[in-house]
Amino acid sequence: MGTVGFIGGKFLPLHQGHVYAITQAACRCDELYAVLSHSPVRDQKLCEAAGMKPIPYEVRLRWLSTLVKDMENVRVIAVEDGAESDETYDWQAGAADIKRKIGKPIDFVFSSEQSYDPIFRRLYPDAKHVVLDGTRSQVPISATRIRNEGVFAHWQHIPAVAQPFFVKKVVVVGTESCGKSTLTRYLAKIYNTVFVEEYGRTICEEVGGCDTILTKEYFPHIAYGHKMKEYEALQRANKLLFIDTEAIVTQFYSELYTGTSFPVLDEIAREQHYDLWLLLAPDVAWIDDGLRVHGAEQIRLDNHQKLCRMLDERGIAYVTITGDYEERLHRAVQQVNQLL
Repeated sequence: MGTVGFIGGKFLPLHQGHVYAITQAACRCDELYAVLSHSPVRDQKLCEAAGMKPIPYEVRLRWLSTLVKDMENVRVIAVEDGAESDETYDWQAGAADIKRKIGKPIDFVFSSEQSYDPIFRRLYPDAKHVVLDGTRSQVPISATRIRNEGVFAHWQHIPAVAQPFFVKKVVVVGTESCGKSTLTRYLAKIYNTVFVEEYGRTICEEVGGCDTILTKEYFPHIAYGHKMKEYEALQRANKLLFIDTEAIVTQFYSELYTGTSFPVLDEIAREQHYDLWLLLAPDVAWIDDGLRVHGAEQIRLDNHQKLCRMLDERGIAYVTITGDYEERLHRAVQQVNQLL
């Protein structure tokens, strides 16, 4: 029978120090268990104290599982400990739960803390405690420091499997020809990240126009396709993801072009979440790009007011951006910097 070891932690959040320790431990035993110790009360308190959105244990379990999926000798297990704080953690009960979950003799206990040595010798008398990067010289980071100083301050230490959870999503909305596409692209360039194009525009370009050509069955497809593009871009985003349009605006265009309102679009709108909404006013010149049809000044204003009502009715807190293109970019950057 081969050697068995485990390495535990809250992984709140997972960072490259954890990754280094897990990979090092995996090389030192035949079977390694990455043990996620979680407690709803304690973990919620730690996140709140750090001003960080709660990280459910299922999310952390997914991070670990994705991280080790190609490491054949590593298994991931979760153990709920019920502690209200780190100080009240019951090490003896926790050790009993871990032993029960692993279900076989433990030869190695891995950690990055030399101070754990006495307690591990007592709780795992037949196992060797191996300290990995105890001085943090290989990866100079800890989860406590990340919580205290912020995820974005240590973005380089957040593994790729965990980064999408923390990405801030900025959505740019507005009616026809108000500069959404331009602003979205420019913001992505400034913040060195990716963006999501308006999927409805992609469909319009495929069929050669919008007015009368886009029949009502297109609009749910546009909303579904746009959400998939968001998900894909989120995996590549660098701290921020800029998004041109979302489900409420898709509903707006459906009503504008076909007179049809789709309950499914409202459902998608209820489920979506963005960290910052930028609403562009129609106070720049209307540009006929071959796809737009509502360029008369009063119609533009009426459409803008309708979109505002749709956002207000859904309780969306948005920031209205006005002015020429230079002013819009400047004001948008101010809002994004505040978000960061």
